[in-house]
Amino acid sequence: MAEHEFTHLDGDGRLRMVDVSSKEPTRRVAEASCLVVSRVEHHAFEADGGGPDLVLSARLAGIHAAKVTADLIPLCHPLALSNVELHVATHPRGFEVSSQVIATGPTGVEMEALTACCYAALRLVTTLVATDPEAHLADLVLRHKSGGRSGDWGRDVTTAPPGSDESPDSP
Repeated sequence: MAEHEFTHLDGDGRLRMVDVSSKEPTRRVAEASCLVVSRVEHHAFEADGGGPDLVLSARLAGIHAAKVTADLIPLCHPLALSNVELHVATHPRGFEVSSQVIATGPTGVEMEALTACCYAALRLVTTLVATDPEAHLADLVLRHKSGGRSGDWGRDVTTAPPGSDESPDSP
């Protein structure tokens, strides 16, 4: 397969689901993260009593989204996930959401890790926009993946999106 060939297109350029039936099941791990950028101060967030409940709600939204990724993203394979971890932490720009997804199967769990972060972040944004209409999701990235034919991969922090705290150009 050519280096830049899209796996979800057949020889005629039509969309298709990738056939993974000949691939050996291996342990697959993917980690992702994103930011919820908000001007809401962390102490106000916790003082209102919404901190633990909102974080729990965001975690549940992210874990559930990881489990149903194939229903949300066309052509994704339904996977039996072994574990989904989702964390929400305060960050100088708002809140950081991170996920780790594990499965044993013939295809990776990158989309599940990204989906978990995205939906958890959206759950946070739905509450934060009441006091900060500019609250938004930013810098959704795959941080690491392992397993399968392509092996291990990790994001080099020098390639972080501009403006993120990982970028060498950040103030």
